[in-house]
Amino acid sequence: MKCKINRNAAKVLKDMLKTPEAEGKMIRVVITQNHGNHGHYAITLDTPTEHDEVVATDKDIEVLLDTREPLLDGVWIQFFYVPEEGFFITNPSTGFLEK
Repeated sequence: MKCKINRNAAKVLKDMLKTPEAEGKMIRVVITQNHGNHGHYAITLDTPTEHDEVVATDKDIEVLLDTREPLLDGVWIQFFYVPEEGFFITNPSTGFLEK
């Protein structure tokens, strides 16, 4: 499985991992709604399970992806400050964008 992260997202995710709530946890991308050919994504803090793949990124952040969810393979995590601050998670292989 693959996962890309832009520089802004890497900074925010690294800050998230420094919080007390993140102790012993990793970044996880989840599908909040699955519509078959596309999904709605979110970021959580979690621990690995038997169905997870720990995916290394080029930003030195490991991300948990559930191998049972094909829509997670190839996700791109971005963070933008304008027009409004927040994560923007896409999967170019599905052609669907979700914030």
